Amino acid sequence: MKAMVIGAIGTPLVMVERQDPLPLAGEIRLKVEACAVCRTDLHVVDGELPQPKLPLIPGHEIVGIVDAVGEGVDPARLGRRGGVPWLGHTCGICSYCLSKAENLCDRPQFTGYSRDGGFATHVVEDAGFAFDLDLHADPVALAPLLCAGLIGWRCLKKAGGGKKIGFYGFGAAAHIIAQVCIWQRRDVYAFTTPGDQIAQDFARSMGARWAGGYHVTPPVELDAAIIFAPVGTLVPAALKSVRKGGRVVCGGIRMSDIPSMPYAVLWGERELLTVANLTRQDAEEFFPIAISAGVRPHTTPYPLEKANEALADLRHGRLSGAAVLVP
Repeated sequence: MKAMVIGAIGTPLVMVERQDPLPLAGEIRLKVEACAVCRTDLHVVDGELPQPKLPLIPGHEIVGIVDAVGEGVDPARLGRRGGVPWLGHTCGICSYCLSKAENLCDRPQFTGYSRDGGFATHVVEDAGFAFDLDLHADPVALAPLLCAGLIGWRCLKKAGGGKKIGFYGFGAAAHIIAQVCIWQRRDVYAFTTPGDQIAQDFARSMGARWAGGYHVTPPVELDAAIIFAPVGTLVPAALKSVRKGGRVVCGGIRMSDIPSMPYAVLWGERELLTVANLTRQDAEEFFPIAISAGVRPHTTPYPLEKANEALADLRHGRLSGAAVLVP
């Protein structure tokens, strides 16, 4: 197999050749068709998430064909298309797992962080955490749904049923969930880096009713806001934009420090929530909704060996939608 590997934090990924991995009991092997590039991958390779497995193959939005199964896995899965997300394994016995909150497991494994991921031609994963996907769909379009879509869906559930929804940051997750919101007859308001006309035009092209800079007051009070950009200063900005009783949901795995703010910004029974990881239940809910809503991710494909270029383009805001590596 070929893989893009990071050997030390702060160094570029390097293409290496290894023997094809063999699945152990309870595992499957996928021949990777596509792997989307997530901002969490940036947090991993830039050292902003602590103690990744090194050397490491990043990537956790994986679509591929099952070409080998380990002991105890139904051989009927061979030849099926599978999708692998960020949550790669849970202990199954901690209080969180037992209370259907596996996203908060005390002893989890994460794909492309604590176990090798999908910036490769093959990947081995826990069979119980790989989802069956449509064999006839475009794998490049499916890949961003495995994290941007799932995390976006979990954020939207946390945001509640309000009609006016604000998205702070309009990248991979926002442009997917905006399509769900519009299908649900909600109004989308997009906030981007000030002066980024390309991002604002992209948001409008995806159905946003309004688009403006991060700290611009929207034309209406919002029922809820979701912060996808990992910028702590957006928390008080979003709280100021939501109505009394409104919610602000922080969707990132990491965010810069939230600045001091007047209590009045939070007062009025406004709620501030975070989303951590995802559950398999999220996928069971989201994939049928994505089909019904006709979700079409906007993607930019890169060959596997251009993984560093894809990461750089994401880091510097040169993408609309999602970057996807194609072996």
